[in-house]
Amino acid sequence: MSLGASLAQAAPLYNLGLVIIALILFYRLFTLNVRDRHAYLLPWKIIFAALFIFIVEEILTVLRGLDFVTIPIHINGFFEVLIIGTFIYALLLQKEHVKNL
Repeated sequence: MSLGASLAQAAPLYNLGLVIIALILFYRLFTLNVRDRHAYLLPWKIIFAALFIFIVEEILTVLRGLDFVTIPIHINGFFEVLIIGTFIYALLLQKEHVKNL
């Protein structure tokens, strides 16, 4: 097995490990004790939803690699479009919020 094939097989597992760290950081963000409770967290909640879409994509990739499911590979593109769309929406929400301040 070549180095590229080995990395392609192991990368989704490493991604899921890094997602655990991101979930811990989101937990800390959402349970942060804010003095005035006027923190604008909606864009972060949308990015959190994008993280869950990424988790589903990576789980399907791992299961496809282990031959547990037979889903076409182009399905990943749909997940990526959803993730990018949620990121853009979160950025536009933040821009609108800053403009209204």
